[in-house]
Amino acid sequence: MTKNTPFFIKLLLYVLLMAGAVIMVFPFIWMISTSLKTVGAIAQMPPKLIPDPADFSNYTTVWTKVNFGRYTLNSFFIVVFDMIGSLLSCAFVAFGLAMFNFKLRGPIFLTMLATLMVPGQVTMIPTYFIWKKFHGLDTYYPLIIPSFLAGAFGVFLLHQYIKALPKELYESATIDGCSPPGIFFRIYLPLCKPALAALGVFTFMGAWNNTLGPLIYLQTKDLYTLPLGLLYLKSENVNQALLMAGAVITTLPVVIVYLFAQKQFVQGIASTGLKG
Repeated sequence: MTKNTPFFIKLLLYVLLMAGAVIMVFPFIWMISTSLKTVGAIAQMPPKLIPDPADFSNYTTVWTKVNFGRYTLNSFFIVVFDMIGSLLSCAFVAFGLAMFNFKLRGPIFLTMLATLMVPGQVTMIPTYFIWKKFHGLDTYYPLIIPSFLAGAFGVFLLHQYIKALPKELYESATIDGCSPPGIFFRIYLPLCKPALAALGVFTFMGAWNNTLGPLIYLQTKDLYTLPLGLLYLKSENVNQALLMAGAVITTLPVVIVYLFAQKQFVQGIASTGLKG
């Protein structure tokens, strides 16, 4: 919209945006509302959006008796290592591809990007047998170690950001006697904070919401992550209030992380040339 946009058009756009926001937020509000209801209140007709009285025992039951407290710790354990591995490895590879001229740099970069077009279903079975050969089943190794191998999307994201930084930074640091690793850790890594924040949000959401990976590799119930715990809760045919309480516990960390990192996330995406 510009300053010359008619008031009626502006009002109509704002109304449409508010309506869209309500449509997007309402399922989350209903999920929280249902998680605070008793079994009798769930079947009440017409349904009430605000439970009266609010029953917080559903969260206590899910957290202790269904072991969601353990599942939450397991999810955080995997997410922390995934974020450390992904941010460091992707930044290191992106720095090398962006700053150094060497033979086959172009083909290597293009081959790496080509892996983004390979569906995960194609490599799922071979990867499973590889981890089985290395006795990695029913452990967190298949969920953590790949993050230390520099994913193509993260490398591309940081590569675009580093390429946009002034080349003189590297040249000046080299003249001052700083080694390439020193230049990377002291100069470029701090400057990449917006892009790292964006990649961090993507990594957190991907690792936290990952259901297929834990479903394939984990068999012991004590190793379950929150998405697997939610699937287990659903398979037990518990009442809807308990299921929604588990869904709130699973969803809340993602919402909190995005709200706190929203500014850096948008800035990082815009500065890497991925904006549409």
